[in-house]
Amino acid sequence: MGARAYTGEVKWIKKEYMERTHVFFEKHGGKTIFLARFVPIIRTFAPFVAGASRMPYSFFIRWNIIGGITWVGIFTLLGWFFGNIPFVQKHFELVILVIIVISFVPVVIEAMKARRELRH
Repeated sequence: MGARAYTGEVKWIKKEYMERTHVFFEKHGGKTIFLARFVPIIRTFAPFVAGASRMPYSFFIRWNIIGGITWVGIFTLLGWFFGNIPFVQKHFELVILVIIVISFVPVVIEAMKARRELRH
């Protein structure tokens, strides 16, 4: 991404938070958009945050398409493979809960890394 300073304002959000978000997206933007595809709630808000932090559209769309294609491929194959296992068929609700919990692992890891970097 280009090294542009954040100059915009968003009502109800402190300018300091927007500047920190902009810096975060400058450093981790592609990885964030890619991984957001795999986390249900984050997937909804990532495009808005990327736009508010002035991520270039061409950069966003590239990583969004790569993430989308990867997500579809992985989950189609996993659905086909695991859908044929009797335990999964019998305990489908439990499997869904485990999938949701696992989907937050990359976000937690990245948040911990970002927090550690901010401290140093």
